[in-house]
Amino acid sequence: MKLIQTSIPDVVIIEPAVFTDERGWFMESFNEKRFHDELQKLGLPVPRPFVQDNHSCSKKGVLRGLHYQLPPHAQGKLVRVTEGAAFDVSVDIRQGSVTFGQYVGIELSATNHKMLWIPEGFAHGFVALDENTHFHYKSTDYYSKRCEAAIRWGDPELGIQWPKMEQLIINDKDRTAPFLVKYEARIRRIC
Repeated sequence: MKLIQTSIPDVVIIEPAVFTDERGWFMESFNEKRFHDELQKLGLPVPRPFVQDNHSCSKKGVLRGLHYQLPPHAQGKLVRVTEGAAFDVSVDIRQGSVTFGQYVGIELSATNHKMLWIPEGFAHGFVALDENTHFHYKSTDYYSKRCEAAIRWGDPELGIQWPKMEQLIINDKDRTAPFLVKYEARIRRIC
């Protein structure tokens, strides 16, 4: 397992060791001890334990996000794609962070086997690049409807360079999510 810090050092790309032979391939998709050891080598904190796994399947062009949960149910996420491909985005929404409002975008696919660690304090979203894209994520807190929130995926202040797609499929909640400038008022809300 190799961890690579991104332009926002707390967001980390994980490249697992993939072993191939004439039968196909094998990889260890998660090992808590190795994950924690590698984070600590980078000087990053060990997250709270993962308590929930989620799995979504999206058609090509489906854009989900940018989602986050307010404290006390903020979530760190370990994400990966097991079929198809997605362009994955993490936006720093940590108050006082030197990278507040900046984002990391990376392609995750069944072919490249890359994963992404997104700590608490980030909004997250992705667009499916292929039909039948299966997206998996482990989270450090349970989903709470009262604490769910989102930032508009196309917020010009963020300047996210989403891949060009013939058609984007976005639900109404994500299409009408508030811009980042409204974030401060939401974070003060107690959920």
